[in-house]
Amino acid sequence: METYPRADIRSLVRGIIDQERPPIVQLGDPVLRNPAAPFDGQVDDAELAELLAVMRKAMHDAPGVGLAAPQLGIPLRLAVIEDVLPQPDEIAGVRERPPLPYLAVINPTYTPVGRETASFFEGCLSFSGWQAVVERHRTVQLEYQTPDGLQATRQFTGWPARIVQHETDHLDGVVYIDKAKTRSLMSSTAYSERWAQPGIELAQRSLNF
Repeated sequence: METYPRADIRSLVRGIIDQERPPIVQLGDPVLRNPAAPFDGQVDDAELAELLAVMRKAMHDAPGVGLAAPQLGIPLRLAVIEDVLPQPDEIAGVRERPPLPYLAVINPTYTPVGRETASFFEGCLSFSGWQAVVERHRTVQLEYQTPDGLQATRQFTGWPARIVQHETDHLDGVVYIDKAKTRSLMSSTAYSERWAQPGIELAQRSLNF
């Protein structure tokens, strides 16, 4: 397990803030495979706000619906989430994908609510060009701190719960492929051309997973 001196973290944060378009770290970098350090004031309020703004911009530019700090090489338990682009009614219904306004979370942890699960294809900005099916808890409770330092608890269901789990997993050194049904793994091109239905049933029958 990596250890992260406070001065090193602050230096990394300053380096990211100073970049116009910081690159998104890809699988193979140890920062994605080690638990991130809890945020406890390694940077001041102004630097934290700048970092979160850079993360949000990188998420939009990618484009994606979530980004964890380790994906920019910063080993801190921070993530940003936002999923507001309109979805076709069928996709929104099957995937339970309502708009999710911007949310920045600090030191998040989630726990399942109930036993229901849902399986859908996922991708990851740090495993660019691939998709696979992941079974996740349908509903989770997220405990986190806001950028203002307040403790918060919020429940998420459907696609928002999937995003929350995906990004929080990043902070524990877990990437979605660790939980995926590996027989469903495919290029994003193949997914777009053949399997981009609202659900996974066709791919499940055809690929035997």
